[in-house]
Amino acid sequence: MYLAIREIRFARGRYALIATIMVLVSFLVLFVTGLAQGLSYDNAASIKNMAANHFILEQDSNHRFTRSQVGQQELDKARAIVGQTNAEPLGVRMTTVSPADDTKKIDVTLFMVNPGSWLSPTVTEGKAINDKSAGQVVVDQKLAKSGVTIGTVLVDQASGMEWTVSGFVQNESFSHAPVVFLNEQEWLALQAGSRTVQAASATSEIEAKSGSGTMEASAGRDTGKSVSAKADTGAIGNEDATSNTTASGTSPASGSSGTPVYNAIAVKGTDEQVSKLSAALPQTEIITKAEAVSAIPGYKEEQGSLLMMIAFLYVISAFVLAVFFYVITIQKTSQFGILKAIGTRNGYLAGSVSLQVLLLSVGSLVISVLLVRLFESVLPASMPFQLGLSTLALTCALFILMSMAGSLFSVWKVTKIDALDAIGRTAA
Repeated sequence: MYLAIREIRFARGRYALIATIMVLVSFLVLFVTGLAQGLSYDNAASIKNMAANHFILEQDSNHRFTRSQVGQQELDKARAIVGQTNAEPLGVRMTTVSPADDTKKIDVTLFMVNPGSWLSPTVTEGKAINDKSAGQVVVDQKLAKSGVTIGTVLVDQASGMEWTVSGFVQNESFSHAPVVFLNEQEWLALQAGSRTVQAASATSEIEAKSGSGTMEASAGRDTGKSVSAKADTGAIGNEDATSNTTASGTSPASGSSGTPVYNAIAVKGTDEQVSKLSAALPQTEIITKAEAVSAIPGYKEEQGSLLMMIAFLYVISAFVLAVFFYVITIQKTSQFGILKAIGTRNGYLAGSVSLQVLLLSVGSLVISVLLVRLFESVLPASMPFQLGLSTLALTCALFILMSMAGSLFSVWKVTKIDALDAIGRTAA
């Protein structure tokens, strides 16, 4: 230890340069790690905040809520196995809303949860909704930046439904969009509204085609019975088309009988209960919370890119250290040879080199952590950045580990130095 510290004090400029490089690299590692964690949480905060450990989805939905449809029958079977209060329906729909007195469009995700259940978030401002709240929702605090306040009326662009904001919640987002929570009553109305809009659109299209057919029939009055027969056939076809449109105009999130259809069932259950659920619901797939988060569109791609950047930064830091200390070791070959000649053991010299790397790594990390915390305090609230203590400790440990790995080549070089050869070169 004495030799390592004395050498650092003797060559301050040389070691200060490598320390500066390590501070910059470690700061970048910590910052990108915090950004990756922040983006991960912002992408799936509402799912991560849920107390559920499994979700029941429709089979072949690729673990995605928006592709799944489950009904009351599946919910009843799930509750019979895990308990009445341990299975809750969940509706998910992505849409665009606008304040009633503004033309601004805001992308949001609608979540249907039963108010008062363990899926329902805690309201931080305003008042919560209940099962009987008609036309009321609670929204994520991020919507306040778009001018939404308590009492603001939000208009759904797809269905035309209107909801009044009664309260705000914190840290509730899905696919980077703020979440709007509504009760089952509004969810059913939303499904019915979607059916009405689709049926009206289809009927208008049919009426337009019917009008075109009538004009053709009038223009062909010289053809007599032939035109009359064609018009009759067209009328029958229109009736069939109207009935088919009414049947197929059902929203993807609604059932033909008007019963509620959900996107998933959130479950709190043991592994044994989950196995029973799989047997009782063969037409569904039961996934973990981690699988549900990974299936959110863009989540794996986003996190994969950031993790690759972090991995390359670790490799770069190890490579920089390896090259720096290897060059220093070559420059000090004669000194190491003399120390060996007077009886210094290889273990002591190798430990000296390793200790220098450890001191530089720890020192640079301390400075980097302080810089990251300083930057975190001045970052805008809109930037998703999270660096918890566990993540910070793991990142620092990995950085030190990679730094020590980068010093192994120099340690190996020190052990291979021949004392007589080094002294001979010095004498020459």
